[in-house]
Amino acid sequence: MPYHRYVVFLKWLTLSLLAYAAVLFTVHVPWGEVALRTVWPKFAFDWTAAAVVVGVFGTTISPYLFFWQASEEVEDMRREGAAALVGRPSVDAAPELRRIKWDTWSGVFYSDISACFIILATAVTLHVAGITDINTAAEAATALRPLAGQFAFLLFTLGILGVGLIGVPVLAGSAAYAAAEAMGWKEGLERRATDARGFYAVIAVSVLLGLVIQYSPISPMKALFWSAVINGVVAVPLMAMIILLVSKKSVMGAFTASRTLVVLGWIATAIMGAAAVRMMVPG
Repeated sequence: MPYHRYVVFLKWLTLSLLAYAAVLFTVHVPWGEVALRTVWPKFAFDWTAAAVVVGVFGTTISPYLFFWQASEEVEDMRREGAAALVGRPSVDAAPELRRIKWDTWSGVFYSDISACFIILATAVTLHVAGITDINTAAEAATALRPLAGQFAFLLFTLGILGVGLIGVPVLAGSAAYAAAEAMGWKEGLERRATDARGFYAVIAVSVLLGLVIQYSPISPMKALFWSAVINGVVAVPLMAMIILLVSKKSVMGAFTASRTLVVLGWIATAIMGAAAVRMMVPG
């Protein structure tokens, strides 16, 4: 199935994340304290807390997402036969850039709101119950018990399947794009497997490795957490490099980033870098 057809299902699957928002309407939530601690959190900023902060950044500003979005924008342009961003910038590029801007901002907003729902729902269910060390999906499913009772496990399983179907093309696909570009292979989810063997081989190997980890002694929850931490650390130099590139007219021409975006980018990079450094200092 070509990506332009599959992506329609991916967008609808993101609604599975709203299950955690529904939990908040079935349990007691101290909204006043939530509002206060959202803008003024209270915790000891030791290395473990710093690791959690880096992990949250790593799931939000993940390096693979940069490559994924850029690659899919190129695929869309190829499929539609458009060359708006390299044609007449003052005429052709404006509508495309508005679409990309809206798509990016709306996606970031929805993902951040969903993450907030997940963190809050887990805090008022699992954490309140004293469950602070999750090793299996079955344990995490108890967060949905206030919503659906014994059906919580089924709902969580459906949610995992939905998120998995979203994550597989993004995680495995971004790795395949990076490998294919480095090796000079044909690439693209719009191509058939026979036309891009190396590209799809990387996707297949990535999925198989994921299955191997699932049946290994490695805790999948801990693997997810530490992979997010690694992403948070790797994102810092990558963000710095991207900001330097997008702010140079010699590189971007008429498409240089605005001063506001550059300043916000440097602030985010500095905060992520500080958290990463604190994480590496014991105590």
